[in-house]
Amino acid sequence: MSLSIGLRYSFLTLFLLFLIVALVWTPYDPYQIQMGDRLQTSSAIHWLGTDHLGRDLLSRIMEGARTTVGISLAILFVSLLIGVPFGLLSGYIGGWLDKAFKKIIDAFMTLPDYIFALILTGLLGPGLLNLIFATTAVKWVSYARLVRSIVLEQRQKDYVRLAEISGMKPWKLVVKHILPHTIGNLLVLATLDIGKIILMIASLSYIGLGPQPPSPEWGAMLSEGKTYFQTAPHLMIFPGLCIVITVLLTNSWGDLLRDRYDVHVQSHSAKRSMSSILFRKGV
Repeated sequence: MSLSIGLRYSFLTLFLLFLIVALVWTPYDPYQIQMGDRLQTSSAIHWLGTDHLGRDLLSRIMEGARTTVGISLAILFVSLLIGVPFGLLSGYIGGWLDKAFKKIIDAFMTLPDYIFALILTGLLGPGLLNLIFATTAVKWVSYARLVRSIVLEQRQKDYVRLAEISGMKPWKLVVKHILPHTIGNLLVLATLDIGKIILMIASLSYIGLGPQPPSPEWGAMLSEGKTYFQTAPHLMIFPGLCIVITVLLTNSWGDLLRDRYDVHVQSHSAKRSMSSILFRKGV
């Protein structure tokens, strides 16, 4: 088990180093077109070969890492920024706000996340900002729902009632005493969600609804390479491997964090299940 954890840390460290290097350096200009070097295979000059326009594939994959991972982290950050306060308010204040939130949840639960994101992106049109907006509009709900369930659970605790009786201001009570109980669960959910967001971005970009050419996003690179799969399969293999490896690493890291907070999760799992039941019944 220790070896497995050690390997996970090693691969994660290598991946983080790859991202850091990609932020400051690429072997070639990822946008430079060299038609005389098009569709080359791996060589000492171009380690991963070149694409149909003669652009260095390794440089574009490194630039694409900045785009794909950067967009995913931006979507995750904005989703947390919206979902956490909304969940805190909905769970603690209740009333009309909580009723409105339950209606939103019912609407979002009618279709999978990807379908909602696809519909929104299709309505807004292709482009980076539209992709971020559509995906964030889908993802924030899960964080708000998680935080709400924890707040409903914590509100029944004696320390919350004593704090209310003592006259502590509601915002201070929520931030100082209730919010810390959500951190572990949010950290696990967010880490596991990065892989899902990357897959969602890549799939939307693959069908032309993400960042537009010549931006080297991994999903868009897959779409560009499919025409040449028979003659130059590396155009799809390498970007596809990057997506798979990144998702596996984030899921693996999420599993480690879930094990790290296992005591907390187990101690509250039954109560959170009860909260979910009450939520569905409208309590």
